[in-house]
Parts: sequence; C-alpha cells; structure tokens
Amino acid sequence: MTRLEHIGIAVREPAAVAELLERLLGIEQYKTEEVLSEGVRTHFLDAGGAKLELLEALNDSSPVARFLERRGEGVHHLAFEVDDVADTIRRGRELGLVPLSEEPIPGADGKHVAFFHPKSTHGVLIEVCESIHRDEAGPREAG
Repeated sequence: MTRLEHIGIAVREPAAVAELLERLLGIEQYKTEEVLSEGVRTHFLDAGGAKLELLEALNDSSPVARFLERRGEGVHHLAFEVDDVADTIRRGRELGLVPLSEEPIPGADGKHVAFFHPKSTHGVLIEVCESIHRDEAGPREAG
C-alpha cells in the first residue's frame, strides 16, 4: 500500500527551521542522520501522519547544495512508501518517467530509495522508498 512517507525540505539552517516549527506548531525533531553518499544530513520531525525531513547539504557538490543554489530553501521532494522500490522503478520507466538511478540505493531512516526526475513528473522530484529489514540493512553510512 502506497502512502506519503515524508516531505523533504532543503534548508540552510536546520536548527532554526526545527525551532520555528516546534515553537509554532509543536512539531519536534526526533532524529538526525547523515547519508554520506548523498552529501546530506537529514533532520526528521514528526508531523503526525507523515514526517518532515529537513535536508542540510554537507558539501558544495551535494544535490541539496545545488538545489539550494538554484532555487533557495523550500520543498525538495515528496517521498512515498511503496512495497517494492525496484518494481516501482520498472513501472515508472514503462510510464516514461526518468529514474535518477537504475536500482534502489540506501537512504536515510533505514530505507532503500529511488528518485524520479522532476522533468518527467510534472516538476516534482518524487522519491519512492521501502523499509530495509534489520537483518538486511548491514553497515550504513549514517551517523
């Protein structure tokens, strides 16, 4: 069953954004994690039925750094939990979508992930993700 898993938001100062959301809405940050392969530090906040993922660039070559340079802070992607990321990549290709990777890759929060290019999804970067079972997770690049 597909569901909205999180909304990714590119930010320059995650602590300031997290503080604002907590003071304004009572939404609290509960986890920070680095995904070194993507050059990003993620800050997760519980927003009730879905999570907010504040994305902080760790270096200038990070996709998030490039996004911030081109567009500034704001919504970066929508992430949907799916049963099978590899199958969703295949179905997306059949629909003419452009995946950013040919296979699922390790992501934050114990997930395998894949993204579809916004030029093929009406301007929205779409992430699909599935939970990695603990016995399959193995070593991670997260901190």
